[in-house]
Amino acid sequence: MKWPTLWMKSNKNDFSYGIDSTIAQILALTTTNLFSMKIGIDMMTPTIIIGAITDKQNSTGYNPLPHISEEQTSWIGSLVYLLSPVGSVIASFLQDRYGHRVCMMVANVTHLLSVAMLMLSDGPAWLYASSALMGFNAGFVTSFSLSYCGEVCEPKLRGTLTAVLNLFYFAGYLCVTMLYAVTADWRLSVLFTAILSIVNAAILFKTPDSPMWLMSQGRTDEAKSTFNKLRGDAGEDKCAAEFRDMVNYTSEINLPTAGEKQETCSINDSWYRFIEPETLKPLQMLMIIIFFTNLLSGIPYTPYLISVFDKFQVSFHSAWATTMYMAFGVAGNVLTIFSINKLGKRFLALCTMANCSVCYLSIGIIGNVLPPSPVTSWIKIVLFFMSTFFSTMGIMPIMWILMCEIFPMKSKNVGAGISSAIYFILSFLMTKFYLDLEVITGFYNTFVLFGTIGIVGLVYLYFQLPETENKTLNEISEHFKCKNTKADVPTGLA
Repeated sequence: MKWPTLWMKSNKNDFSYGIDSTIAQILALTTTNLFSMKIGIDMMTPTIIIGAITDKQNSTGYNPLPHISEEQTSWIGSLVYLLSPVGSVIASFLQDRYGHRVCMMVANVTHLLSVAMLMLSDGPAWLYASSALMGFNAGFVTSFSLSYCGEVCEPKLRGTLTAVLNLFYFAGYLCVTMLYAVTADWRLSVLFTAILSIVNAAILFKTPDSPMWLMSQGRTDEAKSTFNKLRGDAGEDKCAAEFRDMVNYTSEINLPTAGEKQETCSINDSWYRFIEPETLKPLQMLMIIIFFTNLLSGIPYTPYLISVFDKFQVSFHSAWATTMYMAFGVAGNVLTIFSINKLGKRFLALCTMANCSVCYLSIGIIGNVLPPSPVTSWIKIVLFFMSTFFSTMGIMPIMWILMCEIFPMKSKNVGAGISSAIYFILSFLMTKFYLDLEVITGFYNTFVLFGTIGIVGLVYLYFQLPETENKTLNEISEHFKCKNTKADVPTGLA
């Protein structure tokens, strides 16, 4: 097996900007990191609501919920994914026209609105509407956050800083589940999280626009100035090589000459760019990766985690077990931040997918074969914790990183938007129909099924996933262009 030359040069790009550049990029991404944390909170909120519905110990809390059926519960848990694709697609077009900062301002307002709706909810209809709006926010924010992170970060730090974005996402999970475990009141827990939107509104004034977006608007001088600041004022000479590569990357778009106003692309133009082979090829690969990643990262179980731990027969309150589960997810993400640049995305993805598959298969086999006991209960819980640790250490953050890397500039925003929409559509289907699948196959057989599918995914990744770590966006784009011109050559082979 011979891999393309492009992916063999693991240390080709060494721009050596220094610590000032790293700090500048971290500060620029503060807003998107807080947005990512709020998404995690929104995606986990239905879980604690469902937990409050099914946990009679907490049914006497502030403004108690009326009786809600299992069917209504499944909608509350899945609607947060159903409207997310709409947000992703809308954001992808707004980014092209107005830039990332305007999208951030809109997202901050809608986040506060979703909190207000939850405080007013007194029945299924309000909970449906709140879940749908939180889902819209999640898709909207995910789309512009991925493209912004990909465009702002230097190649050497892109993987690490995008992994930090994913870390904040799981920190949001952990934050709201811990608040619920402490307060036993889901409304109070959600109300506390509104502080993030207020803080973000203040920080947003200092957040720069993406240099690539400024370049695409013909604002070359502003793009050059912003780019230099994001590299810690390293100077024009040090920034020249990467800036030149950025110019080549953005040259795919018909840039206006100096002093001209760019004519905004129509939706038809954006869709035409999207259906070109150099965009469709990486999208096809990403769709398959998203499917396998969702199954092995616990997405189908997420809205029902408290119920899952009850079936594992945990010896302590299931709300705390859910908090511990999310803590393992955060720990896995932290390890990703420190290892992705050294180990590479391909190696991490393969190893973590293999471990997740083994964990799921083991849970299913133990649950089906061994009689219930405190020992087997703890074994299953530990394996479940380890599955989220491995998924957040590799396959989950790498999936999001690929979304901001593999598309060409002219279809980057649309590609990231459609990819995140696909993620949320699959998440909706998996969460909405998980309970039906459990009834058909049995609880522990779902783990056997997902683990087996994970093995198939491991084989797919081995042959299809290239290494993109420490490569510029232009290099990655050129790789997929070359792959498209060699249709008769197996993917990933020279």
